[in-house]
Amino acid sequence: MQSVAEQRAQFSTMLTRPLPDDVELSATTLGGRPALELRIEAPGTAGTEGATRGGEDVLLYFHGGGFVVGSPRATAHLTVALLRHLDGRAISLDYRLAPEEPFPAAPDDCLAAYLELLESGVDPRRVVIAGDSAGAGLAVVTLLRARDAGSPMPAAAVLFSPWADLTLGGASMRSKVGIDPIFTPTAFEWYSDQYLPDGDRSAPEASPVFADLAGLPPLLIQVGSSELLLDDAVRLAGRAGADEVAVTLEIAPREPHVFQHNDSAEATAALERAGRFLASRLPGDGAPTEAHQA
Repeated sequence: MQSVAEQRAQFSTMLTRPLPDDVELSATTLGGRPALELRIEAPGTAGTEGATRGGEDVLLYFHGGGFVVGSPRATAHLTVALLRHLDGRAISLDYRLAPEEPFPAAPDDCLAAYLELLESGVDPRRVVIAGDSAGAGLAVVTLLRARDAGSPMPAAAVLFSPWADLTLGGASMRSKVGIDPIFTPTAFEWYSDQYLPDGDRSAPEASPVFADLAGLPPLLIQVGSSELLLDDAVRLAGRAGADEVAVTLEIAPREPHVFQHNDSAEATAALERAGRFLASRLPGDGAPTEAHQA
């Protein structure tokens, strides 16, 4: 098996793409961690929804990579696709990675980033959260921990192929073996061992599919039907619905894990729907809306 350093380099090489000329990138910090801030250069070039709102929207993005690999830059094209529907900026967090920094380092960093946004005066009604794979799981955990701390919720969250069960208990972890073109259960076991070598992997802060999700903001979950994590998404959506959370689950037939990375019509359409979902949950024309409290 490749070393962690080799896996990180390969992940970066495979996923990092050139970004359009109108995207501004700058280094920043949030919650005590490095982060990448992204903006669309010229006013008015954001999506139609964003162009009609006052104030500034903030998208907080958590990248995927099994808690071991990945970076804000490697998934910046996903962040930009969502940002085009908003009127403001995106911040993608470079949270600490395992095995050097195992659980709970990553969720601690994500919560600190969200809380610092609020403490800096950003209106939570203008904040949305998104993430892919492990980052999508971290997004849910961040919402849970912020809720439990009594902090206001953001306006909405988008989750691409969330890894929400570190126990690997979903039926698709077995039924999609040989169908998933990217992963095997052994790979997920290895990532779990790096991230949470000791402790209870069914604890809600590790596996939010087992959490009480009451009080979370509206969720959009997108997943491919061909992936081992299909049932993570399905069960997470079911748990959200049972807990009275507004949730939309989209299952893309014959698509793999985080298929939004692909240059395909389905990927483009899925990102478009996700961006519009986030924009539709934000205040229109600067009109005040009731904050979603935990």
